[in-house]
Amino acid sequence: MLSIVIPTYNEKKNLAELSDRIKAAAPNSEIIIVDDNSPDGTASFAQNLGLTTIIRPEKLGLASAVLDGIKLAKGDIICVMDGDLSHPPEDIPQMLEKIKNENADIVVGSRLVRGGGQRDWNSVNKFISYIARWPAGFLTKVKDTTSGFFMFKKSVISQVTLNPLGYKICLEILAKGKYTKAVEVPIIFANRSESKSKLGLKEILEYYGQIALLYKDQLTNKLGKRK
Repeated sequence: MLSIVIPTYNEKKNLAELSDRIKAAAPNSEIIIVDDNSPDGTASFAQNLGLTTIIRPEKLGLASAVLDGIKLAKGDIICVMDGDLSHPPEDIPQMLEKIKNENADIVVGSRLVRGGGQRDWNSVNKFISYIARWPAGFLTKVKDTTSGFFMFKKSVISQVTLNPLGYKICLEILAKGKYTKAVEVPIIFANRSESKSKLGLKEILEYYGQIALLYKDQLTNKLGKRK
């Protein structure tokens, strides 16, 4: 079974369309909304749509929202995506195909492989994205390490201690997860249609803090193996 975890904050305007598109693309999937007490009524709207909904008391971060959703998920395959329509649900079947029929353990929806991209991405956006990805490139061979649209077998994180810092939980799973095959599939990332970006200075600092901790963990593990 496929469980789709969607962290939300003020995504009420997008949920009906997103839900319809997911149900059309993956009709037998479980949709889990993890809402950080959105003032626009996202959670109650999700419940009215019949979606499984977790309501958290305040904004506690995207990474921890994803982990809370995974704890409730019934499926043995997890998909994570944003609630702002920036990730195309129509790409879910090809991602699932990689896991079910091509033995992939993790599938990342990538803007950086052939066929992928981002709408209205100017040179400044590309440079900022490159600066964000560059230090993470030493932790994994996956190119789009800042992707928020990914799928993985639940067993990948079984008995793995994840640190829900910041908003890039995909990188954490790629660096710490138990897997043998990670692949990227091309997606076209659309700019937020009805929502304002949630990326601020706090999230950027948390992201670099996350990378520092991942390097520390890897160094500690290597030193431990040498003893």
